[in-house]
Amino acid sequence: MGRYTRAVCRFCRRENAKLFLKGIRCDTEKCAYERRQTPPGMHSFRRGKLTEYGMHLREKQKVKHYYGVLERQFRMYFTLASRSKGNTANTLMSLLERRLDNVVHRLGWGQSRAQARQLVRHGHILVNGRRVDIPSYLVRPGDVLGVKNRPKSLQAVQASLAEHRGEVPEFLSAAAGPPPEGQVLRLPGPEDVSIPVQPQLIVELCSR
Repeated sequence: MGRYTRAVCRFCRRENAKLFLKGIRCDTEKCAYERRQTPPGMHSFRRGKLTEYGMHLREKQKVKHYYGVLERQFRMYFTLASRSKGNTANTLMSLLERRLDNVVHRLGWGQSRAQARQLVRHGHILVNGRRVDIPSYLVRPGDVLGVKNRPKSLQAVQASLAEHRGEVPEFLSAAAGPPPEGQVLRLPGPEDVSIPVQPQLIVELCSR
């Protein structure tokens, strides 16, 4: 699966919102968005007012950058959500929140989703006692997450926990360990999404 490897601070400036793509660095004076709250590029002004299509597109791009998924994968999530029962917008956001890399980040084991993705890919994370190295793996209620009981894995996670400032969402529970453990209590709902977003605008755009 491909991933974006270039500068990411431009995304926050483009969406005019903090997406916390660099973890705790985004809470310091080094944050590029705090220093330059202007769109990226040569010209620091917006050309006219956003159209209706532009507003819908910006919501979709903001969510894609926040969760670190590319267009093809995002379309897959939307297709899955549209075929499921219930509200498509809420189901879409629930699927994104259930990604293993996102859950690892929300537990505080990775300072950013990019770091959490790396932890998963390198085999540091266990799900129900088995190693899972797929960042897009969708967790389910009752799943127990753990950290591989070896020095390298524990050191990486403990360093992140020491800097973690957020709260564990209500759909998860966390135990300090050692080794650290977490459990999925229920499916994430709209109140568990940690980014201000209007998912209905995304649904209207992708349904065209």
